Amino acid sequence: MKYRSNSILAYIPQNRDGKSILKQALFITNALSMRIFLLDVIKSRSVFLHNPKSKRNQILHQGALNKFTDFVKNCLDSKIPDNIILRIGWGNIINALIEESELGGYEFYLIDKSKSKNGSQLSRTDIDKCVSKSYCPVLTINKDYPVTEIKNIVVPIDISQQTKKRLYWATFFAKKMNSNIHIVSALNINIEERKSLAYKNASKIKTMLEERGVACDVKILKVHDQEKHTAILNYIQEFKAGMVIIRTHQESRFTGKKIGKFVSEIIHGCTIPVFTVGGVTEDYDFNTI
Repeated sequence: MKYRSNSILAYIPQNRDGKSILKQALFITNALSMRIFLLDVIKSRSVFLHNPKSKRNQILHQGALNKFTDFVKNCLDSKIPDNIILRIGWGNIINALIEESELGGYEFYLIDKSKSKNGSQLSRTDIDKCVSKSYCPVLTINKDYPVTEIKNIVVPIDISQQTKKRLYWATFFAKKMNSNIHIVSALNINIEERKSLAYKNASKIKTMLEERGVACDVKILKVHDQEKHTAILNYIQEFKAGMVIIRTHQESRFTGKKIGKFVSEIIHGCTIPVFTVGGVTEDYDFNTI
């Protein structure tokens, strides 16, 4: 990328779950050597949103920020490091995250996907909307299944999708976390694996990653009486992967959705972190990694 903020955004609710989410967010932050903006979103009346700069509302905002600061200090049991910046949003959580993704200049933002209704107050539908509408990539983590290392990263591919963004992020995470990349494609036609377009496409990606110093292999899954996402999820579980990088795509020009059933099932079907590459970020430069 021509411009790098080197910053992550993480939504951290002020509750017991928020402490667990913060711990995972800081693991990712430290592993990537980045700075992180912690965001809590406070429900507010419309009068606040229409006039946030009034003296009364500025006092309310500072009070909320002070409370959030105390919460984070207690979670860390120490003073807040320089690479952690706190922010308060107001109103709807989803809208605040999408707005931050558009205006904040973050590399990506992090949210918790645990359970159908979690401590983050985000349902499965809410998370899908965040991923679909975000202006930057989204990393979904599960606070109930914390990770302490990411040695293997699975990258599911589809022959109809572009790969440039995934290549950038696969290279980025692999180099930062000393991980191996495993390119996976589900094949639902009766053809020899090495003669399939899926294998040829995956092999090209493998070569490009290896040229950038990333260890990589290719796995073609034969899909018979099951859906593609089920085959991918079974592989992720059996292989004990540490992370998934997946590409969102425009599902319908009429609905504007960028994730369909396949992406949603991968996000929610596995407990490991899933990095969804989408949004409007451009100008990826592998030399900046």
